[in-house]
Amino acid sequence: MSPTTTLALFASTWGVAMALSPLLQVRAIRAHGSSRGVSIGYQGVLLVGFALWFAYAIAIENVALMVPNAIALVVSASTIAVVKRYR
Repeated sequence: MSPTTTLALFASTWGVAMALSPLLQVRAIRAHGSSRGVSIGYQGVLLVGFALWFAYAIAIENVALMVPNAIALVVSASTIAVVKRYR
């Protein structure tokens, strides 16, 4: 495996971990029964960014960018839904 491919694999794997990390916030929201400390605006900015990166990944046909950004899109949208539900 080339160094570039190895780096892409590790970066994509870490990207998936980053994409899933808001689930920790969702867990805290559900445990406390409130989302007052979470900014919907921040999550919205992230959501747009993930959508743009996902679109770019599709345009250049780069799976290493597609996978983490697709996961991040779903998790970010879910986080926004949970934040709104617990307001």
